[in-house]
Amino acid sequence: MIEIPKSYNYISAFLTFGCNFNCSYCINKYGGLFKYKSMDLSDWIRGLNRIKTRSDLPITISGGEPTLHPDFYTIIKWIDGNIPLDLLTNGEFDVDEFMEHINPHRFQRKAPYASIRFSYHPGYTNIIRLLRKVNVLKNRGYSVGIWAVNKNKIHSKLVQLLAKSFGIDFRLKEYLDETHGNYKYPHGLNGFPKKCLCKPSELLIAPDGRLFRCHHDLYGGINSIGHILNNKVKLPEDFIPCSSYGNCNPCDLKLKFNRFQQDGHCAVEIKNG
Repeated sequence: MIEIPKSYNYISAFLTFGCNFNCSYCINKYGGLFKYKSMDLSDWIRGLNRIKTRSDLPITISGGEPTLHPDFYTIIKWIDGNIPLDLLTNGEFDVDEFMEHINPHRFQRKAPYASIRFSYHPGYTNIIRLLRKVNVLKNRGYSVGIWAVNKNKIHSKLVQLLAKSFGIDFRLKEYLDETHGNYKYPHGLNGFPKKCLCKPSELLIAPDGRLFRCHHDLYGGINSIGHILNNKVKLPEDFIPCSSYGNCNPCDLKLKFNRFQQDGHCAVEIKNG
């Protein structure tokens, strides 16, 4: 089993980095995305079933667009039902097929936010079609909500009001780059890399099964801390030397809500930065 340290706040399994959108502001492409080959069905099932987590710390199934993985529904079906799951999706799937394969209770738990979180990407998402899908799922008992990249604040607020008229939970996420965002360690984005000590609080699982401590390493395909199928996996709980401070990914440094919706959380703690 892969024991998740008590200090960890987030687990994400990136089934694929493939996506049916090509957003110009996609955070996955920050600095260039390493091209991964996705694990096959049996390896994903075996690997994810090794994760020993807690009821308040789900494995978030994400991507790219996770439903594009050819075995998406089978993977979800064969993950141990005692392992809590969340889903991040752009919603570009067939909603009838989704309901046929996924029981509402599979992505449902006690939490202050929806377990199935749809991403609204301004300029790329058909918002009317997305609202219809989310409304159908909501009425069928699924735990659903929409999170939007707040790139255009006026537009986002108008869409938020539209969603709320359907009774849909619609929340805004900061648009992130070197000049936008509220960061705990802003010098980590200045482009001048130097050494530091970094303490992670997230486990990020790449499409090929390698394990990473931060988005910078995940997207670069560097500094893997193991593989989901390794016989022995010990996840870091303390500070680890890093030489990439200055070229960090915005996702790792931003101040945000933790899984309990408490504000002021940062995915990493940095010393000597």
